[in-house]
Amino acid sequence: ACGNGNERREIELKYSEIQKMAKTMGINTYQMKKYDVILAIQRAENNIECFGTVRVEYCQELSCLWREDCVSLNKSNQSSRS
Repeated sequence: ACGNGNERREIELKYSEIQKMAKTMGINTYQMKKYDVILAIQRAENNIECFGTVRVEYCQELSCLWREDCVSLNKSNQSSRS
């Protein structure tokens, strides 16, 4: 199954999938950005609201659902700061 493009999709959730997940938790996602929806889900699950923070630099949550998005967001934020 190499090279068919599905590998990335399995790791990094699409925004529509995240919205569906949020709605099942009773979160209104109207006019919310992906970043804010993920934080709202973390909050609703009583998890640390760490998505997109510098915590990713030392995060050991390797099975975190948001990890790939978080790492890529952190990389893009670092490149925009330099």
